[in-house]
Amino acid sequence: MKQASSFEKVAARCWNLLNEGKPFTPIFTIGTMLLFNLTNLWDAKLYLSFLFTLPLLVIYYLYDFPLFLRNYLWIPLVVYILLFQTVSVPLLFLAIGLYFFFTVFFWGTLYYHLRIGTSWLNFTRFWKLVLKNSDSTSGNAQEQLPKFLLILSVWNYFYVVDTDIFVNHWALWALFYGFVLLFAFILHRYLFDWKPEPYQTFTRDTTNEPTVATSDKVVVIVVDGMRKERFEEANTPFLDELRKSGTEYVQMETVYPARTVVCFSSMFTGTYPSEHGIKSNMVWKLGLKVESIFDALRKVGKKGRLLGIAHLVDSMGDDVDTVTAVMHKDEADRNIMERAKEIMLEKDPDLFVVQLIGTDQIGHSRGVLYDEYIEKIEEADNLIEEFVMWLKDHGKMENTTLVICADHGQADGIGGHGHLDEGERFVPFFMTGPSIEAGKVIREKRSLVSLAPTISYLLGAPYPSHSRGPVLTEALKQQKGDDHQ
Repeated sequence: MKQASSFEKVAARCWNLLNEGKPFTPIFTIGTMLLFNLTNLWDAKLYLSFLFTLPLLVIYYLYDFPLFLRNYLWIPLVVYILLFQTVSVPLLFLAIGLYFFFTVFFWGTLYYHLRIGTSWLNFTRFWKLVLKNSDSTSGNAQEQLPKFLLILSVWNYFYVVDTDIFVNHWALWALFYGFVLLFAFILHRYLFDWKPEPYQTFTRDTTNEPTVATSDKVVVIVVDGMRKERFEEANTPFLDELRKSGTEYVQMETVYPARTVVCFSSMFTGTYPSEHGIKSNMVWKLGLKVESIFDALRKVGKKGRLLGIAHLVDSMGDDVDTVTAVMHKDEADRNIMERAKEIMLEKDPDLFVVQLIGTDQIGHSRGVLYDEYIEKIEEADNLIEEFVMWLKDHGKMENTTLVICADHGQADGIGGHGHLDEGERFVPFFMTGPSIEAGKVIREKRSLVSLAPTISYLLGAPYPSHSRGPVLTEALKQQKGDDHQ
């Protein structure tokens, strides 16, 4: 299987500028305004007037308006219209047209056709996903529309009106910007209240570091973007058998924001974005700020590998064996599993993490409430069974702990995820192996930040430096001489 090329890694980072909502808003606004004023590109006033939009751009970069908060974004636009009564209808219609062309046709049809082979008719469904998507990505129409319509209106106002008019109304403008800032602050202070509560103590303060390993290997298979209730609806006989033979956590909570690179970074450092530094899929500064489980394993002479998409290199660096994400949706996960076998034979890691991407791809391109999404979960079940049987045949499962989980769930609407809408917060998570209690179900809430310290405990390695997640001790068979604080 092809690895992700250097070009693909750079292209993935560039795409995130358009995919993530925060950078998309100014990029789209500037592009639209320049296109609208093609004949005036050398007019200095066009660029000077842009400076008056900066307060709004800063506010909308600092504050997300996901889920129901996006409904409030129309209020500043209405206030602007009532106060200043200046809008360019052709400009706003151009912006709306360009936005839906970009999201529905360029992204939802051309991009997904070239990348994963979706139909040229994908736009017939994708427009509905754009309207439903509730997370702060560029594909969230109900958030992006009021943002860029307001910013473009303000920019156009300062471009077309006389300077004297602004001078006479500067206090009103200052009041307007102050209102938008205060409005955003109040919304986030009193209504943005659904983030998971983080653990405050370090793992080492609650559980002694292990002195011996209880597992020879740990294999973690992450089915990217597998929504929990859709997993329960799917026909997955092998995964169901694994659940029964091990310990299942029925309230395993992902982290916030629930983006793939953020989740993987938290899963394998044991801590949160505020500490490890990865706060979205758009990684401005490459690399983690703290130790990962891979660093911890190196301290005891053990090695780990992560097989995943190019995005994960941005945080995990050389610990990642990349796979290209440019392949047909019906071939991606099988090719990943074939590459996983090669890595196991070539490198024989003590910790091996495999990311299956097919379910997430279909969720993003076709939505999660359709049969295609269930089919990808069932395909993952078959491929995981095949891989585990292969591991057994090659003597790799004798004292191996197997962890099956998702990094995040998915809401409907471009398979949206990030801000913990319905279907995003809780993920499938279960463990099985000689060191794991059989037939056990844990119903108390737990967090994915517990994965890294639990792996450390199983492999006899120190906890990653900033790990805060408690070891999942209730799933572990008590060994003679176990000592928990």
